[in-house]
Amino acid sequence: MPGPKDLDPSSSPRALLGAELRHAREKAGLSQEEVGQRLFVSGSFVGQLEAGTRRMQPEYARLLDEVLGTEDFFLRNCGASAKSKYREHFADAAEAETRATAIREYASMLIPGLLQTPAYAEAVSHAYQPTATQEAIDALVTGRMERTRLLDDPTKPMLWAVIDEAALRRVTGGPEVMAEALHHILALARRNRAIVQVLTFDAGAHPGMQGCVKLMDFDDAPPLVYLEGVDTGRLEDDPATVARYRLYYEFLAASALSPGKSLALIESMAQDYAHEEHP
Repeated sequence: MPGPKDLDPSSSPRALLGAELRHAREKAGLSQEEVGQRLFVSGSFVGQLEAGTRRMQPEYARLLDEVLGTEDFFLRNCGASAKSKYREHFADAAEAETRATAIREYASMLIPGLLQTPAYAEAVSHAYQPTATQEAIDALVTGRMERTRLLDDPTKPMLWAVIDEAALRRVTGGPEVMAEALHHILALARRNRAIVQVLTFDAGAHPGMQGCVKLMDFDDAPPLVYLEGVDTGRLEDDPATVARYRLYYEFLAASALSPGKSLALIESMAQDYAHEEHP
């Protein structure tokens, strides 16, 4: 089957490439599982390529062209699909966020990116890259703020964040930056745009102590979990792995303060920061 014309890179390359993959697979009369077997991946992995929640790498594009008889269409176009303004380890997760219907996140040492203010994001970026130029820092902050536009939609994705008390107590950027950051979280929660819980110190040991966890659900693709550490991260789609981390998240939410008590604590801390009375 001859391949279609190259995709327009000014549109949404990953979504368009996924739609072309679905079309070619169905035309070939193959299921996602059958294509996955020939690529040595799971059927859910193929589903994520079709939904645009996974970037298509050249090795998979080459195999898809062979399996589906699309000449070199996918190999030609996978480069546009792979382009991202985010760092390699986070690029797939950032793309998945834009298509998620629900995001559940536990943050251990910093306020989640979707809830950050520009000043807080700049302070975090400087801490991560202390020798970077201001131009590079500005680019990082711009990218992070573009992600927060997901919350401009009044209903989706549903965002539920469990934030460790340590992230709120750590003075990042100074008291003024922290006061603004916490007031921003309060504003989002009060307009019902985010569910926020605080996991306080007295909750004791818990399954999320070693890093951050982000669970994402989709209308047209299997769920994903993104696990993040220092300058590293990985996206997992194995159903058993996703189920295990979903259980961890439910345990964290059950161990945290209720949303109402969490907002009361955040407001108290914001007032302390505003008056430079460090908790």
